[in-house]
Order: sequence, then C-alpha cells, then structure tokens
Amino acid sequence: MKEPVLIDLPESFDTARLQVRVARAGDGAVHHEAVIESLAELRPWLGWCQEAPSLDECEAVCRRAYARFLLREDIMLLLFLKRTGELVGASGLHDIDWGFRRFEVGYWGRTRFAGAGLVTEGVRAIVEFARDELAARRIYLTTDARNVRSWRLAERVGFCREGTLIGDRPDLRGEPRDTLVYGFPL
Repeated sequence: MKEPVLIDLPESFDTARLQVRVARAGDGAVHHEAVIESLAELRPWLGWCQEAPSLDECEAVCRRAYARFLLREDIMLLLFLKRTGELVGASGLHDIDWGFRRFEVGYWGRTRFAGAGLVTEGVRAIVEFARDELAARRIYLTTDARNVRSWRLAERVGFCREGTLIGDRPDLRGEPRDTLVYGFPL
C-alpha cells in the first residue's frame, strides 16, 4: 500500500450549489459564526459544542483539520454556498483506514440553511468522491437513534440501515443511547 501521506487529494471540488473544501487556516471566523448560530440544534448531538467555542478555538480546529488532511489522517470538509460564499455546514471522512479503504462520514448543518438540501448535496458529493476517487470499500456512518434529522439525511443520500446497537454508548447526559449504523452500498 502507498504511504497515505503520498496520496494526492484535491483540496476542493464543486457540486451544483456548493464548493466543498478542506478546512484550513483562516476559516476559524466562518466556522465560529456557523457553530454559534447553530449551537442549540447541535448541542444535543455533538460533544464538541456543549459550550460555545471561542473564535480562537474554532481557528485551532480548522488549522488542526488542515494538518490532519495533509497527513491523510482525517478529511474535514466545509460546505460553502457558491453563490454567496457562506458556510452552510461541514462534513468529512473520518476514522480512515487507508489499507482497507474504509471511511466514516460525519456532518452537521447550519441552522439558517436547514431544509434547503444543501448538506444532503454536500454529503452525497463526498460519498461519491470517496467511492469514485478514493476507491472506498466501505463508507459508513453512525448516529444516535433519536437524531431523526441525521438518519433521514443518511437515507436521502442512499445509505442503508445495517442495524441498531442497543445501549451502545452513553449519550451526552450519560444515559445509554441506541446507535444506528448505516452503510453505503458500493
């Protein structure tokens, strides 16, 4: 297998309405603005936004994400509306196993753009990129069974529910949570 750091990857690609781009230095301000706007909707599901992050914390997240991209350890992607340049959400390929070509998809959307299908469009493009350009053998995601918006998005993109892990892990309140596992048919 080729050393992952030697794998050439584009830093961005476009969909009909979005520019999908690797997070990098200088993106902290737009990331911060989107997270702060969406905190109430993200807080029940994402451990990293239980408290409002500072601007510096968001900048550090973006810089670390770019470093991890360069090392091919993780691919955090920001979704920008091409027409205005506004950040509409984020997605990416995580828990990467380059030897097997396995990728976990994650995503979140900015509150103001909910219901417009933009995150769905971005996630679909990322899944197609993983399948077509990265020769993925497995693309999957997991979500809290109570996060209806998340699993509905997965199904719109074409993921198939593979099962439910009952009491799989603690939720953010420390209570047992059921986890839905989805795989993308390749």
